[in-house]
Amino acid sequence: MSSLSIVAICLAIVTWIYFYNNPMRHGPWFLSRRFINWFPLGMTYAFLYMGRYNLTVAKNAFGDLMSNDAFGLIFAAGTGLYAFSFLINGPLVDRIGGKAGILIAALGAAAANIILGVITWLVLTKRTSVALFWPFVLGYALNMYFQSYGAVSIIKVKANWFHVRERGVFGAIFGTLISFGVYFAFEWGPAVVDMTKVHPSANAGWLAHTLHNVFVRPGQTIDATWAVFLMPAAILIAWAIVDLWLIRETPEHAGFPYLETHDASHGLMHETYTTLDLLKKVFLNPLMLMLGGVELTAGVLRNGIMQWYTIFAHQVPQPGAEGIIQQWGLLLCLFGITGGFAGGLISDKFFQSRRGPPTAIFCASMLMLAAVMAMTLFSRPFIVGVAALLIVASVTGVHSLMSGTAAADFGGRKATATCSGVVDGCVYLGSTVQSVSVGYLVGLSWQWWPIFLMPFALAGGVISAKIWHELPAATRKFIAEQRSPAKA
Repeated sequence: MSSLSIVAICLAIVTWIYFYNNPMRHGPWFLSRRFINWFPLGMTYAFLYMGRYNLTVAKNAFGDLMSNDAFGLIFAAGTGLYAFSFLINGPLVDRIGGKAGILIAALGAAAANIILGVITWLVLTKRTSVALFWPFVLGYALNMYFQSYGAVSIIKVKANWFHVRERGVFGAIFGTLISFGVYFAFEWGPAVVDMTKVHPSANAGWLAHTLHNVFVRPGQTIDATWAVFLMPAAILIAWAIVDLWLIRETPEHAGFPYLETHDASHGLMHETYTTLDLLKKVFLNPLMLMLGGVELTAGVLRNGIMQWYTIFAHQVPQPGAEGIIQQWGLLLCLFGITGGFAGGLISDKFFQSRRGPPTAIFCASMLMLAAVMAMTLFSRPFIVGVAALLIVASVTGVHSLMSGTAAADFGGRKATATCSGVVDGCVYLGSTVQSVSVGYLVGLSWQWWPIFLMPFALAGGVISAKIWHELPAATRKFIAEQRSPAKA
């Protein structure tokens, strides 16, 4: 069975779970229209990932043109800007809405990827003598600025369409969309690189021949690596057109009655917030700062694995783990979906929609798995690969619960984009820390890679334990009211 077929089956299962899980007893047309809303929105977000992690794919294709520390600095420039851009983008999306935000994300990231593709073409074909480093620093930072509109936009629309008691499962769907994006980045990205080589595989299919004919000119002697940036750009433009047609900001815009979501904005929807008011809801709220702290540690673990494992495997032979390396994109997708759904279902089914308990459990597992990696890094390649995948599963669960769900719960519909944006920004602040640090440390020894990750997993678990019992007041009241008839 092909990897694409497996992903399609996963999508079908996720869709079935979405329709099956209906605690608020919505009507069939509401469920269907909400699916029509979040599916194109989610696929756009997934392909943003393809246009984000294509830098990692290109790094391996560039060879000596981009060193480990240069790659780390380029990635850090992008993630650093991504992290701080939410101070502007979050309040902006709270005002203009998630539909406008996702269009900005898709079209802006498409333009930035086209720029990166042109830079790659100019350098590889020697039409310029300028090194890749500084043009990529600027181009990738621009890409990540527009990428930062994606998560806040999808969560902003989600907050309008999903009740708090449904958001754990939507957090799982959010994690699934991230996992699809990682699949597109690490499975489709390398495939595009292979298809656009000067000498493609002899048994290549029609798609490979089509891409080869588009990007490789007769007589060309250089692999068309620039295609790994141009293909996501084309796909994003196509999805932006679909989004413009299908997405509706709220149920009311789609002809449904007003939906009360019982989050932190309950009873406050009539209020108007300035940008300063929105930022105060984050930076003067100790709970929101703790969510950001958990996500900072998650960012270190998340990109500490996804960004560096393939580079590690490319530079250090991994006998016995060839299957993991060859199917890295698909495995990231499957393990990410598993982690996302485990977190969402555990939260909603066993902890009354509290997000702290499953997050603490995931952080504890990541600490142990990073320790396993450190002990077996040069002796048991297969165990290292499995541990890395299990960390991805756990960190996807953490990310979908914190950025995708908890920030919206405690921020409320009125401030969803700002709160989830700043919390999500902390992920990329952590990514920046690990990108610079690991890029330097692996120059000394790869042994430092998993060791560096361990204290961040511990810190995330400690913070998660502190928010174990937290719920928005409106949610707590709603749950109590739902229980009281049963007791009577």
